Amino acid sequence: MQLVFWMLFCNFINAQSLHLNVKGTNETESKIIDSLGYKKKLENYKAIQTELISLQQKLNNLGYLESKLERLQRETDSTYIAHLQLNNKYNFVHIYIEEVKKDFFKNINLKTLDGYFIVSIAELETTLEKLNNEIANSGDPFNSIQLTDLQKTNDSTLSANLKITSNKIRTIDGIVIKGYEKFPKSYTKHFLKIKTSQTFNLSKIKQQTNLLNDLQFANQIKEPEVLFTKDSTTLYLYIEKKKANSFDGFLGFGTNAENQKLEFDGYLDLSLINNLNYGESLKLLYKSDENEQRTFNVDISLPYLFKSPLGVNGRLNIFRRDSSFVNVTQSANIFYQINSRNKLAIGIEAINSSNLLNSSSTTLIDYNSTFYQIDYSYTKQQYYDSLFPTNFLFEFSTGLGNRNTESNKENQTNFQLNSFKIFNLNHRNSIYTRLNGAYLNSNNYLENELYRFGGINSIRGFEENSILANLFTVLNTEYRYRLSNNLYIHSVLDASYFENQLNSTKEKLFGIGFGFGLLTNTGLFRLNYSNGKTENQKFKFSDSKVHISISSTF
Repeated sequence: MQLVFWMLFCNFINAQSLHLNVKGTNETESKIIDSLGYKKKLENYKAIQTELISLQQKLNNLGYLESKLERLQRETDSTYIAHLQLNNKYNFVHIYIEEVKKDFFKNINLKTLDGYFIVSIAELETTLEKLNNEIANSGDPFNSIQLTDLQKTNDSTLSANLKITSNKIRTIDGIVIKGYEKFPKSYTKHFLKIKTSQTFNLSKIKQQTNLLNDLQFANQIKEPEVLFTKDSTTLYLYIEKKKANSFDGFLGFGTNAENQKLEFDGYLDLSLINNLNYGESLKLLYKSDENEQRTFNVDISLPYLFKSPLGVNGRLNIFRRDSSFVNVTQSANIFYQINSRNKLAIGIEAINSSNLLNSSSTTLIDYNSTFYQIDYSYTKQQYYDSLFPTNFLFEFSTGLGNRNTESNKENQTNFQLNSFKIFNLNHRNSIYTRLNGAYLNSNNYLENELYRFGGINSIRGFEENSILANLFTVLNTEYRYRLSNNLYIHSVLDASYFENQLNSTKEKLFGIGFGFGLLTNTGLFRLNYSNGKTENQKFKFSDSKVHISISSTF
């Protein structure tokens, strides 16, 4: 019984529907009308009138500006027939201009001729909207434009005058930060490049505020808003502060090749960012490894010093190798943040090395070095990915200087490169590649000035900083498979080439292994198992290294 009632109800509703059929004055016009895909089944008579208005608007956009509805007749109780006359089709309109900046037309790819420009009828509405936006972005958001004196030039062309009604040019009178009120004002001016007194351009402002997502310590909550009053324009930015401090450390263990005993090594890496709401950073690193090597590093960065576009960076590094020598490196530079991703710096680096053995060695002696450095870096973030927030990094540094000992002075140059890239194949699969290398160019070398590499942050499967070289390159690769949003596994395949002219060594190194990473509430936990070998050596299980690390943000 209920089913019969429902069927009767549906038939009653369908019976109330009206059918519309639109015809032209001939078969060609009818085909043009049918191609526009109008609705033929409608709810009531008012809906039919609305659909006919929409249909005529579509015809106008095609160039049938003189189309008109001749009559709408009722054929049956539920069927209506509309008769449209399309008349002449216009293809172009010549729009004559007077006092309009030509830059407006260049930005929307319009070429002005002798006081006018030509637009197809199909693109007329879109073109006028673009032109209106360009004028609005010049500081006149309340302007209006219209076509006047519309005339027929020939059967396919119209002409019209462009009338622009301008208002007061708007400039930004005030900037209000909502959410993170202590957001560094220097970042608003120099990083976002938004400041008071500049011409109001909402489109450009939205592009600039999107750069907030490239910052480690802040991001945009929602798009900016504007409050217009009669005499002022106030911009509201919605920003929230993010946790940017990080703690990173690892514990490594392996078997000593000589005494077959288990040995441990590790490091502590602390990064404090924007705790004073200035955008500053302080980084501390302490590392101890199985070769009785100790490293202490402190790095301080102060951006936009004294509200200028320039920042300063200072670094102190102390490296001690058992009881052989100690190197103290101090550097200072001035950097300019070109934009959110590019940074350029110049500075000076001084190295003081002391021989602790007090021996008569000719390769391990006291020296002082001074280098004048140029640094460049590029960073591309993908903060939507909590496991891998940085997609691409490129850092290059070169320096020109000299090394002084008691007996001579040696001119030297150095080059350093560090770069990595993540190739996202899809949501689960990605390939990580990293290229790291350095070169010290000199006529002769000392043991305590050579580069030291090897370990979890270099070629894996080897002891930390166990390899000495005046030239080295390391290629790290990982195939990563994401098991979930918080867990991934990866392969380890590393290769390296290095030269040590002090002992005439040229060698290739290889490392293989696997690992996984787990993002917990504490931080990112990582475990790597890797095995390393030289070019003419076989892989040995006893040479394997296991590295455990955890990186936490707070």
